[in-house]
Amino acid sequence: MRAYYCHHFVLPLPDGHSFPMAKYARLHERVVAMAPALGITLHEPPPASDEDLSRAHDPAYLRAMSEGSADAALMRRIGFPWSAAMVERSRRSSGGTLMALRDALEGEGIAVNLAGGTHHAGPARGGGYCVFNDAAVAARHVQARGLARRVLVVDLDVHQGDGTALIAAGDETLFTFSMHSARNYPAVKPASDLDVALPDGTGDDAYLDALATHLPQAIARARADAVVYLAGADPFVGDRLGHLALSKPGLAERDRQVMAACRRHGLPLAVCMAGGYAPDVDDIVDIHAATVQRAARHHRDLAADRPA
Repeated sequence: MRAYYCHHFVLPLPDGHSFPMAKYARLHERVVAMAPALGITLHEPPPASDEDLSRAHDPAYLRAMSEGSADAALMRRIGFPWSAAMVERSRRSSGGTLMALRDALEGEGIAVNLAGGTHHAGPARGGGYCVFNDAAVAARHVQARGLARRVLVVDLDVHQGDGTALIAAGDETLFTFSMHSARNYPAVKPASDLDVALPDGTGDDAYLDALATHLPQAIARARADAVVYLAGADPFVGDRLGHLALSKPGLAERDRQVMAACRRHGLPLAVCMAGGYAPDVDDIVDIHAATVQRAARHHRDLAADRPA
């Protein structure tokens, strides 16, 4: 299974910044260690091009990000100081999901981006530590190449995917399913095609029951050719920016449910990591690494399904 990494394109942040940038290098180390046993190959993605980005984002916004001419209010909404390194990192993160979705559709069945999940970036603005919307960029790319006509985004980050909802609004070929904490960022939540808002403190049983109910609905309504799955670590109990209470085994079961559903329906799948803000970075890495491990098993199972 192919996994794409861009941790070495570092986003420079001031001391004390709340974004856990260190998780990406640690996750890469963990995946390198388990790669031989699980048949994972690691690849640096190309940067998403202006052409790719412009399918999801307005030209004026793309120009402002690329040139560093965005105003202070826009950068405050994103939450990062502007730098050329920030832009390159964001392009590489989008490139990872783009390549993972292409790989999945071109015969791999599943591939993983060890970053991505930047679902708060909308057509003409970023937000919530998100500059470019990798899921939408990837979906538009494979549609433009004729690899897929319809794409389903399964967003299981703890926060609602407002940017993806705005990009996909009025477009039946990009179906957005977001299951998230009701009382959480963003304050204004534009409608996804299917939103499931969960109360504070939702734990494993209630969360997995909701997923078992709504994921089949999303798949049936989307009539998709492929899926992009945002496997956020932030529904974890104690996450600093989440209000849900899933355990690590509960999150692993969430991943299993999503991948099993894709396997049943023959849906190629790109997986990206999305958010995670636990006080102990190792907890975040544990959750993301378990997602990658499950994806590698899914890849093995798909290979076993193919006729000899």
